[in-house]
Amino acid sequence: MSRIGKKPVELPSGVTASVSGQTVEVKGPKGTRSFKATDDVTISVDGNVVTVEPRGKSKRARQQWGMSRTMVANLATGVSEGFKKELELSGVGYRAQMQGNTLKLSLGYSHDVNFEVPEGVTVTAPKQTEITVEGIDEQQVGQVAANIRAWRKPEPYKGKGIKYKGEYVFRKEGKKK
Repeated sequence: MSRIGKKPVELPSGVTASVSGQTVEVKGPKGTRSFKATDDVTISVDGNVVTVEPRGKSKRARQQWGMSRTMVANLATGVSEGFKKELELSGVGYRAQMQGNTLKLSLGYSHDVNFEVPEGVTVTAPKQTEITVEGIDEQQVGQVAANIRAWRKPEPYKGKGIKYKGEYVFRKEGKKK
């Protein structure tokens, strides 16, 4: 039995949900998002509560039950509060700045890295060593943050690179004489 799937999704105030077939559409102050569930689950809306139930007792139905409930909960969170990932740059000369829709990164390469920000995501650089990625789609926010981080992952000797805020970088001891 899915412990996650059993819990109904409570919609925050200002958020509405509607179901047509297997598609759930959630509207809120930040926008509209939708999710198409598989035929293994039944989704119903009762007032400001969305419930997900499995159709049958198959393994796939039980897998889709918890996943579908989490997807609906993420839709509700995204359109009401949004999602946010914060990145930190550490290293001598490592800088980030926004120029229009492009994030310009100085990461110790012979050239600056220009990262085009995709639609649906907002990227800001409040300080030269901080980057904030925000949006209503959790998957897209996480993917953009991962793509930015991939340019210079934190290395274990000096800790230089782009890391998530609060991420622990395992440090290694250098060479000994």
